[in-house]
Amino acid sequence: MGFYSRFVVPWGCNLLMASSQFPDVRKALLEGVEGDVLEIGFGTGLNLPHYPASVRKLTAIDKNPGMAAKAKQRISDSGIEVEHLVLNGETLPMANESYDCVVSGWTLCSIRDVGQALREIHRVLRPTGRFFFAEHGRSPDRNVRKWQNRLNPVQKLIADGCNLNRDIKQLIESHGFTITKLREFYLDKLPKLHGYMYQGVASK
Repeated sequence: MGFYSRFVVPWGCNLLMASSQFPDVRKALLEGVEGDVLEIGFGTGLNLPHYPASVRKLTAIDKNPGMAAKAKQRISDSGIEVEHLVLNGETLPMANESYDCVVSGWTLCSIRDVGQALREIHRVLRPTGRFFFAEHGRSPDRNVRKWQNRLNPVQKLIADGCNLNRDIKQLIESHGFTITKLREFYLDKLPKLHGYMYQGVASK
């Protein structure tokens, strides 16, 4: 992993994702999360203050060690038991049916083999487990979608693999999940190319 990915990207992500338009989405994302929880794409730990008291233990993974370094203080300040691991979401070492909930926030956009990651999420969830997600992706508006497709190669280059145009709903539903709750909307104060959100819950 090069200097840009390990140091510049974590700094930029932390700056952007800590801005004022995200806390309400994080709170909505984590409503109802409970028990043993896995968060993929933990980043710099910005979700931590929004986890409810019903969480017994959080296993937090991110493939970027630079993100892990920035998350240390937030983990230390949290009242939740956190196991923090440098791992990617495509190859999880956890046993089948290990978690009550899996959380993904602004993560499925950047996993190279997102289908494999979703299969892994499905595998590690318990039979009654739930997948909580908040992701940006493909807009339903034709003109916005056209520019998402055009600019996606540039986005991937400057944002460490992040895609603008993934159809999050279709991806989740095509990998063994049933979406039980879904809100789609544009996030305020972000360009429409980057700000179309899918926030919801899916079951096995």
